[in-house]
Amino acid sequence: MKYENLMLSGLFVVCLLVCTLVLGAMLKATPSSVQLAATGGIGSALLAAPAQCALPADGVICPRQPG
Repeated sequence: MKYENLMLSGLFVVCLLVCTLVLGAMLKATPSSVQLAATGGIGSALLAAPAQCALPADGVICPRQPG
């Protein structure tokens, strides 16, 4: 009985430690969109965007280009 209690308490400690580490990693992580905005790479991403619509122009998905 003592062995089972020791194993259960050890399992509880390990699970608590893993959950704490996962939660800490989620709270500390910076999303890629925030990293992109912080480095100023959004301007180059917008400049690299195509001028033509890749989908068939139906007036709803891709607005019609003037001219």
